[in-house]
Amino acid sequence: QVQLVESGGGLVQAGGSLRLSCAASGRYAMGWFRQAPGKEREFVAALNYYGGNTAYADSVKGRFTVHRDDFTNTLYLEMSVLQPEDTAVYHCAARGGQPIATIRSNSGYDYWGQGTQVTVSS
Repeated sequence: QVQLVESGGGLVQAGGSLRLSCAASGRYAMGWFRQAPGKEREFVAALNYYGGNTAYADSVKGRFTVHRDDFTNTLYLEMSVLQPEDTAVYHCAARGGQPIATIRSNSGYDYWGQGTQVTVSS
């Protein structure tokens, strides 16, 4: 059973930073998605199985960084210069197998965490 547990969300002022964590029960290709109230879930960032390739949504490129601790199988999302439009529930996701490519699509993932709330005040 794959387990994904997110943490690190909270309330931050615009321009601030947060680090989200996703503790996984193994090594996977992984991604971060977010869902704001009344909106569909959207892709944020992804890391391939081997950790050598990353991908980002245009809206976060240059502000967010995704990386993984391969000893603890913990995925991180370092978020800086946060803006009110970054407010959402952030979910991590994992894909079985050993895909080389980064995965941007919701349907590309097999497992999802419960989410952590990020709120950015103006």
